Amino acid sequence: MTTGLMAGVFGLYQHTVMVGLGRSDDRTFIGGFQALDRAILNPWFLFSFVGALVFTAVAAFLNGNRRILPWVLAALILYVIVFGITVAVNVPLNDALKAAGDPFTMADPAAVREAFHEARWTAWNLVRTIATTAAFGFLCWALVARGEAG
Repeated sequence: MTTGLMAGVFGLYQHTVMVGLGRSDDRTFIGGFQALDRAILNPWFLFSFVGALVFTAVAAFLNGNRRILPWVLAALILYVIVFGITVAVNVPLNDALKAAGDPFTMADPAAVREAFHEARWTAWNLVRTIATTAAFGFLCWALVARGEAG
């Protein structure tokens, strides 16, 4: 379930949040993104983000059914990649944009937005969206395969 929730979060950012923010002026983009990034750091998000990794790992290592193990391991590998991308790419970009300060007092918000690398953030988020959706699909298929075997 947490993997499915994360696929939804990444997907929503990809096809709605970043598209909407992308159509805004520089100050609105920066302020909106900063507000979203501060708001998303909450127990619900963190439970889903970390839970997807932990619960899939537990499912892989406690699983005795060899028929579904490849699907669970594939999901785990994909989500480990997503976790790594998030920590190595998206979070540092988010943090740099937050550290830039109040967009309404910036001398050059266009330069701050450009330094954020919006296209890079969005491209890597697309990878996260596809990988997490695939991981969720693999976990769903593992449940189907488990039901067929049982």
